[in-house]
Amino acid sequence: MQEQSGFYVLGKKLRGRREKSGKSKLDERFEQRMRKLKPEPIPASLDSAVELLSSGVGASDDLIVRRFQLGGSGGRSAAILFIEGLTDSVVVEDFILRAAMAKSLSDTPAGCKSGDALFDYIRDAVLPVNQTNEGKDSAEAVGLMLSGDTAFLIDGVQRCLLLNTKSYPSRPVEEPRTESVVRGPRDGFTEQLRVNIGLIRRRLRDPNMRIRTLTVGARSQTSVSVVYIDDIAPKAIVDEVLSRIKKIDIDTALESGYIEQFIEDNHWTPFPLIHNTERPDKAVANLLEGRIVIITDGSPFALIAPALFTAFYQSPEDYYERFLISTMIRFIRIISMVMALLLPSLYIAFSSFHPEMIPSRLVIAMAAGRSTVPFPSVVEAFMMEITMEILREASVRLPGPIGPTIGIVGALVVGQAAVQAGIVSPIMVIIVALTTIGSFASPSYSAAIALRMLRFPMMVAAGMFGLYGIMLLILIIVVHLCSLKSFGVPYLAPLTPFRFRDLKDTVIRAPMIFMRSRPLALQPQDTYRMKKQGGMAKHDEADGQSDNRR
Repeated sequence: MQEQSGFYVLGKKLRGRREKSGKSKLDERFEQRMRKLKPEPIPASLDSAVELLSSGVGASDDLIVRRFQLGGSGGRSAAILFIEGLTDSVVVEDFILRAAMAKSLSDTPAGCKSGDALFDYIRDAVLPVNQTNEGKDSAEAVGLMLSGDTAFLIDGVQRCLLLNTKSYPSRPVEEPRTESVVRGPRDGFTEQLRVNIGLIRRRLRDPNMRIRTLTVGARSQTSVSVVYIDDIAPKAIVDEVLSRIKKIDIDTALESGYIEQFIEDNHWTPFPLIHNTERPDKAVANLLEGRIVIITDGSPFALIAPALFTAFYQSPEDYYERFLISTMIRFIRIISMVMALLLPSLYIAFSSFHPEMIPSRLVIAMAAGRSTVPFPSVVEAFMMEITMEILREASVRLPGPIGPTIGIVGALVVGQAAVQAGIVSPIMVIIVALTTIGSFASPSYSAAIALRMLRFPMMVAAGMFGLYGIMLLILIIVVHLCSLKSFGVPYLAPLTPFRFRDLKDTVIRAPMIFMRSRPLALQPQDTYRMKKQGGMAKHDEADGQSDNRR
C-alpha cells in the first residue's frame, strides 16, 4: 500500500486541479477557441467593423463583402458579409439588398435616421427576413456567419444584425438506402437537421413533442437535436441523454456514429446499445413508445435510445401487416439469425467431434465430398468464411450496380473453382451460402455485423471442443447480454426481467387491438396508447362525436 500506482497518483492530481479550476476540459477548449477569435465589441466605423469580422473568418476567399448605401445613392453606408455556399443568394439579393437599397427607405421617420433608432427601424420595418439575431460581439457574429447567417452592418452603429439566410447544399428527400421499404412511407432522413425534424413533425403533430438542440465539437460546432415526447418519455432517461451529450469533448462530430460511441453504456460489447435508422416512421413509432431520438446535423441516421435486443428482428413493416404475417416473418428472421451465428460452427462440431449424431446417409455423402479436401473442417470453414467476408466488403465498396454483381459472380466463381480444385467440399459451400443469406435477413445492419463477428469465435470453440464449446460460448454470450443495459434499461427486457405484459410484441406480434399499453420496460409516463381495450369507441359514442363535429 506504500507504493501506489503512478496512474492513481497522476489521476488524483488531475482531479484536484480540475476541482480547483471548476472547469471541464471542454469548457477550457471552448474558451481557448473564443480567445483565438478575440471577441471584441462591434466598432462604430463601418470599415473597422468589416475588417474585424473579415479577420475573424480569416479573410477566406469564400467570404463575400458587399458594400452599399441605404435607400440608394446619398444614403448612409452599410455592408453585408456572408460565406458563399452556406447562404441563399436569392434571399440575400431579394430580401436584404433590394429592401435595404429601396428608395422608399429615404422616407424614414424623423426619429429613425441615425444610431440605434435606424438600426431598430431597419430590423423591424425594412428587412423581410423571418429570423434575426443581434451579435453581441465579433466572436458571436463570426460563429453565426460560419453557420450560414448574413451579417448586416451600418456605418455609425455599434451593433451587428445577423439574418438567417442558411441554405446548405444537400440531396433531396429520398428512399432510405440501408433500410428497404416493403410497405410504408418511402421518404428517408437527409443530411439536413431541420429537414429531418420536419419529417418527424409531419407525422407527429403533438404539442408535447420537445426538441432540445445542443452543440458538439469544439471546431465543427455540430448541432445535435434530442427529440422526445414530454409526457411519455421518462424524465430520468431524457436527463441522462442530455447529460452525456453535453459531456462529449471532441473537435469534430461528423456523423451520428460519433455521438453513439460516446454516449453508449458499454464500449466493449459487439452488440449495438443504441439503434439507428434512416426511416422517419420508425423514429416516430419509437418516440410514441417512450424512447428518445437523437438527430445529428450532417447525418441521415437518427439514433434511438434506449435499445432492446428484441428490436434486432423487428421492422416497421411488422406493424403495417396483419399480426399472423408479422409473427411468421419474425420467426423467419430469428431462424436466419441463428443460422448466421451457428451454422458453420455446428458443421465443424458434427463433422469433427460428433459424426455419430448425423444420419448415416448424410455422413457418407459428407465423407465422399471431403475425400479430396486436404484441410480439417475448421480450416476449411475459416477459408470460406473469410473469402465471403472479403467478397462482401468488396461489393460494398465498388461503385453503383457493379458491386452486387461482382459479389454474386465472385462468390459463384470462387465457390465452384474451390470445389473443383478439391480445396473445400460442396456441403461447405452450401453452408457458407446459407450463412451469408441468413445474415442478410436481419433488419438491423448493426446487429448483423455483431453476428458476423461472433461467428468466428464460435467456429474456434467448435473446432476445439465441439458442441461443448458451442454451448459454453452461447452461455457466455447470454450472460453478457443479461449484464448489458441501455440508459438503465435491461437489454434483454422483457425476457429478463420477465414481463408477461410486454411479450405481446417480442417474438410474436399480437393483434393491434390488444396492444393497448406501451412497453413497460421503458417506464413511460403515459402507460396506455389506447383508452379502451380494442382501441374502438362504441357506436353511440362515435355517433355523438361525429354529431359534435358537425
